[in-house]
Amino acid sequence: MPKTEKKFKILVIEDDKLLKKIYQTKLAIEGYDAVIASNGEEGLEMAKEFKPDLILLDLLMPIKTGFEVLEDISKNKTLKSIPIIVATNLGQEADRQRISHFGVKDYIIKSDITIQGIIDKISNILK
Repeated sequence: MPKTEKKFKILVIEDDKLLKKIYQTKLAIEGYDAVIASNGEEGLEMAKEFKPDLILLDLLMPIKTGFEVLEDISKNKTLKSIPIIVATNLGQEADRQRISHFGVKDYIIKSDITIQGIIDKISNILK
């Protein structure tokens, strides 16, 4: 039985195969409708088609980086209001500054948080 009343749609844009599987499984268990994109270009196309309630975005990916995805989303009237959580291993202040003007809801260092911690952050944003 889903733990959320509404089945929120989550788009995960992540290139790590193990993390993709973990996110998809955990989000489903928590009652979310999750789709996974393996790179930024695929993620943008899926965002347009799937119209998610939230995007979980890695920054370092092939084809189109998370930085480029943020840039493209910010220019799209339909997508720019979607809350985004950046989940990355880039912990430099310069990286945080580089994305600060895109209205990212949270910036998570993957190595500093559990999957449940990420799910909790998603739940808090979607309340």
